[in-house]
Amino acid sequence: MLLTVTGGVLFAVNGTISKLVLQAGLEPAQLTALRASGAFAGLLALGLALRPRRTRRAAVTRGELSMLAGYGVAGFFAVPLLYFVAISRLPVGIALLFEYTAPLLVALWARFGQRQPVRRRLWGGLALSLTGLACVAEVWGDLRLDVVGVLAGLAAAVGLALYYLLGARGVRARDTVSLNTWAFGFAATAGLFTQASSRARDWSALGGTSHGVPVWLLCCYVVVLGSIVPYLLVAAALRHLPATSVGIVGMVEPVVAATVAWLALGEALDAAQLAGGALILLGVALAETARVATPEEGQRPASPEMPVLLRPAGD
Repeated sequence: MLLTVTGGVLFAVNGTISKLVLQAGLEPAQLTALRASGAFAGLLALGLALRPRRTRRAAVTRGELSMLAGYGVAGFFAVPLLYFVAISRLPVGIALLFEYTAPLLVALWARFGQRQPVRRRLWGGLALSLTGLACVAEVWGDLRLDVVGVLAGLAAAVGLALYYLLGARGVRARDTVSLNTWAFGFAATAGLFTQASSRARDWSALGGTSHGVPVWLLCCYVVVLGSIVPYLLVAAALRHLPATSVGIVGMVEPVVAATVAWLALGEALDAAQLAGGALILLGVALAETARVATPEEGQRPASPEMPVLLRPAGD
């Protein structure tokens, strides 16, 4: 449990760190490319060091190529990019709550797309989460939330759900380090391609500061302590706890993220938004425990179909 909480705290702090980088002048696409490239390099070095003892298979077969490409581009490039857009326009805690509805989408896909049995609590979880989102957005008022930010957060949730579903296939064939290494590699390729075709090529912000902290140092946190280390902590936690338990314990993340953003950035949430956040988390918890595991899933507690590897978004 300590591993899960530690990983969740590192991920949560990363939301505020990422926003500080964005406030310094780096574009969301630039930060996404930088994070993916750095994490790919770090995980590649780690994988090479562990390969003789732990890495089962590093090479990619033709059959895996499309899955890994989709997994990397959707989960490790598109989701972080959308999340960074969201936090550049919304408070970190609110953006994360929108993205955190992804497990609901996975459960709904399991019910209607794969026709798997689910417990009735799924519908209660869906109702609570929708009510919570309405409270977070304060739909009864003047809708002060930035529309682009809200859409980016919801789109990130869709991408994150796809990440879970593709990841469930990936973990059946390869270990966590090589799976994430290849995924970050495809994400880095997408990021570099985006940068090559974009006009946002000014990287001078890396030499500046944000709230008195060097931006390059903040970016190091995003890559190392905000990506590589928490991934490994969560992977280690899955050796001791079921995926659903890890996912529920990991709900400390949006709470910590909102708290850190409040302390560091002054992003306070009002009473209605706090209540909405609690409803969303409760609804997600119900959704996470609503699926009836198949025999195959029961033998693989490390399946990321639940949000145990939630931070491809880099938050």
